[in-house]
Amino acid sequence: MSFAFERMVAGRYLRSRRSEGFISVIAGFSFLGILLGVATLIIVMSVMNGFREELVGRILGLNGHINVYSRIGPMFPYDPVINQIKKIPGVVSATASIEGQALLTVEGQASGIIVRGMTPADFFKKPIMSESIINKLSENNGFGGEHVAIGKNMAARFHLSVGDKIVLIAPKGRASPFGTIPRSRAFKVGSIFDVGMYEYNNNFVFMPLNMAQLFFDMEPGISAIEIMTPDASDFVEIKARIRKELGNEFSVSDWRDTNSSFYNALQTESNVMFLILTLIIIVAAFNIISSLIMLVKDKGRDIAILRTMGATRGMIIRIFFYTGATIGIVGTVAGAGIGIVFCKNIESIRRWLEGLLHKNLFSDEIYFLTKLPAKMDTSEVLLIVGMSIGLSFAATLYPAWRAARLDPVEALRGE
Repeated sequence: MSFAFERMVAGRYLRSRRSEGFISVIAGFSFLGILLGVATLIIVMSVMNGFREELVGRILGLNGHINVYSRIGPMFPYDPVINQIKKIPGVVSATASIEGQALLTVEGQASGIIVRGMTPADFFKKPIMSESIINKLSENNGFGGEHVAIGKNMAARFHLSVGDKIVLIAPKGRASPFGTIPRSRAFKVGSIFDVGMYEYNNNFVFMPLNMAQLFFDMEPGISAIEIMTPDASDFVEIKARIRKELGNEFSVSDWRDTNSSFYNALQTESNVMFLILTLIIIVAAFNIISSLIMLVKDKGRDIAILRTMGATRGMIIRIFFYTGATIGIVGTVAGAGIGIVFCKNIESIRRWLEGLLHKNLFSDEIYFLTKLPAKMDTSEVLLIVGMSIGLSFAATLYPAWRAARLDPVEALRGE
């Protein structure tokens, strides 16, 4: 069925004459409101998705999906436990690790840091670590023996480069006839890394496992076993198998337990931002209603003439439906296009704005990441587009129904 007549009339109403300029201004604001609402919603949700994915991805690249701890102190012997865990279906790898706090001192400067110990083989097996080394010594490939790895922010803070020495002071002292004295040890910076997360670049020192055992006085034990699974979002069954296999002697936790408040905060913020920004589209939909109602009042004489010439109520409804729907569809498509282009070039736009304003808009100290991420979810973009078009269609129903109910006799009585 062709509705060419209705589309033609709707097109003429969208191209208002000068005398109807106020109506066209409202329609223009409705168009801009929908455009900005859709574009902003796509951009913000994509940035939130990218931020969450990058942050979680880097956290999981540096930490195990599941961790096993001893309930009675250092874990020893740990090789039988690792072999037992590796036999559990779904376990990709299980590695020994030590983590503890220490005090780093360099030429009078001091700062609390986190030391993580692992074997050189396990260190280089982590892609996020092996691919993030920006400078290293050729000896031991920059990690092994007394060579440790530090982040680029820590190196910049203490003016360190590869080959320089640092002194670490352990929290657990050494007993002596004069009481407990601090235990310290000098290490050489073998490599400097940049994993893209400020927290790790600024506060972590990676150390060979055997040196960490000596430094924390845990020889020959470890503090935890890191376990990797095929899917970081679906490991509940594997975690249950590990807990059942090991019994009550060991504590089993996953990355969500360790970062639960942080992850939940990201998810809650994403949902709240979606609801808040949806209000922009709703406001624009109300603008469509108001502009169409004013158009109906202004076109009362035209509607009456059309009705007397044989136009049905259905035709009148379709005329005003097409008028409002055109604003909604064009605004939605334009907003989606702008949002997608913005997301594709968001890092370049950020750098351009920082150069223009001479201000850091994305500090890695605050946002943890060194680059502004954006990841578009196709289903989310389609949801936003569908919601915007749906609201635009709904906004046209009442004005179109009101136009169809207009009595031609009453409309022409005063003419």
